[in-house]
Amino acid sequence: GRMEYRDLRIIEDQRGRRVVLSRSGELAIIDAEGRERAVHRIPYGAYVLFPDGHQLTKGDRMAEWDPFTMPVITENPGVVKYVDLIEGKTLTEQADEATGITQRVVTEYRAATKSKEDLRPRLTLTGASAEEAGRYMLVAGATLSVEDGATVSGGDVLARVSRESAKTRDITGGLPRVAELFEARKPKENAIIAKVSGRVVFGKDYKAKRKIGIQPEDGGEVVEYLVPKSKVIDVQEGDYVKRGDNLIGGSPDPHDILEVLGIEPLAEYLVAEIQEVYRLQGVKINDKHIEVIVRQMLQKVEITDGGDTTLLAGEQVDREEMDDINSKLEKKQLPAVGKPVLLGITKASLQTRSFISAASFQETTRVLTEAAVQGKQDTLIGLKENVIVGRLIPAGTGAGLNRLRVTANSRDAAMRVAQRRMDEVAITAPNSAAEEHAAELHRSARDAGGTGDDALGAVITSGHGTDADAGDYLNTDS
Repeated sequence: GRMEYRDLRIIEDQRGRRVVLSRSGELAIIDAEGRERAVHRIPYGAYVLFPDGHQLTKGDRMAEWDPFTMPVITENPGVVKYVDLIEGKTLTEQADEATGITQRVVTEYRAATKSKEDLRPRLTLTGASAEEAGRYMLVAGATLSVEDGATVSGGDVLARVSRESAKTRDITGGLPRVAELFEARKPKENAIIAKVSGRVVFGKDYKAKRKIGIQPEDGGEVVEYLVPKSKVIDVQEGDYVKRGDNLIGGSPDPHDILEVLGIEPLAEYLVAEIQEVYRLQGVKINDKHIEVIVRQMLQKVEITDGGDTTLLAGEQVDREEMDDINSKLEKKQLPAVGKPVLLGITKASLQTRSFISAASFQETTRVLTEAAVQGKQDTLIGLKENVIVGRLIPAGTGAGLNRLRVTANSRDAAMRVAQRRMDEVAITAPNSAAEEHAAELHRSARDAGGTGDDALGAVITSGHGTDADAGDYLNTDS
């Protein structure tokens, strides 16, 4: 198919190689009919081997990069200058045991308690007009690739930072990761993701942490993050980052992804991460099985604004329940608004609307006691509760027909009730014109407030309309 660049910022180095400078770029493969066949994320510092729009054949290598190091690459030509790189304090020479070649490595400097010395190792780039063309912060462990005062051009590597060596992963090592994802736990070494899009700015350094800020595009307040100095920072000062991009390495917290990016990116992330563990062992699982579990993990919402409903802010309810309550509101009433909540599978199964399903899993006594106290009713909508009570589950090819049958039965019952009421009215209705006339007279008297004290009132109330019954009333002057 055809190769397509997406959010890829590329610069050519002196050797004519295409170097990727973006941190969230992707390469997509589009077939002849315009359909997207595959998407591959390309890391910072990778070399793309073909231009945009190139026609690929099966087996072509699209890009390559070093998986064990992360490079620091200059975008502009200029002269390199060491800043706060002091031999013996923040810079040491280390010999490679395998090759014997000495390398300059940045070390972490711990100043004395009373000392106010604040050393922040970095490389600055001076352009042709003697102005600073770039600033590159260095973390402890970075290996310098250029000398002080060296002239570099765009695309050259200034330093390299070692990544954690890949561990041998088997299914036993990967299953805790699956459990961590399904239980929606915060990863031990979690990444920090950008909450807004903007330019990266570095703030003050503290004893063990470093402040990183993002200046939003719209000129709003800088969003700041405190990052441990031991962490490898994936961005440099002045870099443009998008919402959801990693600022430091590691696995992002699923709750952060939900808050910043929303439900769909979270679902895609969970499915991809879980599938990765199984695919390493050659186990093929259809995505739909994992997606069903993820859907149950995202069934709850936290009410942010109750509107004109009975729901309270901060209350957690089912999304379907909130939608049902909102649908019953009148036109001018304000609906409730909620934000999605990610629950682990254990917690999600206990907070289901069906008490039979919840009781079959954990804490049976507590669930049944609460259901009895609150007088809960189980509508038997889900699979588990139908299996437990011995009914057909609402799934499969006959489920649609069964739903129509249930709807038809409920409508038939409503029609029978309406017919019964009509029959009752017909039974109590007058059988003759005389009875109907009498009933009408009684109704008129009741409406007029007739008491029987005056002659006309007595006539109307009695139900007789003859002159004899009227007495002398007709003979009186009007």
